[in-house]
Amino acid sequence: MADAMTETDRFTKEREGMVEFQIRSRGIRDERVLAAMRKIPRHLFVPKGLERAAYEDRPLPIGEGQTISQPYIVAVMTENLELQPESRVLEIGAGSGYQAAILAELAGSVVSIERLDSLAGRARGNLARAGITSVRIVIGDGTEGYPPGAPYDAIIITAASPSIPQPLIDQLAEGGRLIAPIGPKDCQDLVKLVKRDGRVETTSLGGVCFVPLIGEFGWSGEDL
Repeated sequence: MADAMTETDRFTKEREGMVEFQIRSRGIRDERVLAAMRKIPRHLFVPKGLERAAYEDRPLPIGEGQTISQPYIVAVMTENLELQPESRVLEIGAGSGYQAAILAELAGSVVSIERLDSLAGRARGNLARAGITSVRIVIGDGTEGYPPGAPYDAIIITAASPSIPQPLIDQLAEGGRLIAPIGPKDCQDLVKLVKRDGRVETTSLGGVCFVPLIGEFGWSGEDL
């Protein structure tokens, strides 16, 4: 842990610049989200050799055809989840583990589902290096959710789906929020769903481009 902290300290100014110039200046106002992104060492969640690029406002490859989202998009999605310290969160697509690390700073419990064994292993390693022990990584089809932990106060989908998987709506608590990129495989509409009286209210947050969500209720491998 000492080595991780020493390495983290080297990037303090980069993280501060990321928060102030890429995130706060573009309208993110939740101070808890800003503090979490200022604290979590993003460079520990990118492949070796890309550490210096970790604080640039762009997605980066993490292997297996997947990416770590740009910091601003991470902030937008996180802020719109409206997390509280007691919130139960489900993440679909662990990737490098960075988004889960941010969620863990803000919520009571985080379950993150990853379909690729190799990425799940890397995410666990990255979280451990960052000293984060409160995230549970589960290997499986994220489009089916994770019923043992339901209902969830917040669900975040970090890959593009043609529509919201029904199992995730079913596992969302009353009053819960779900954030997801929905639409074609090239670019999508980032949407926020709020569940009220068993029905969902949908708000558009703008255009985004994510890698496809593969699974029973997402895209199939044959669609790619």
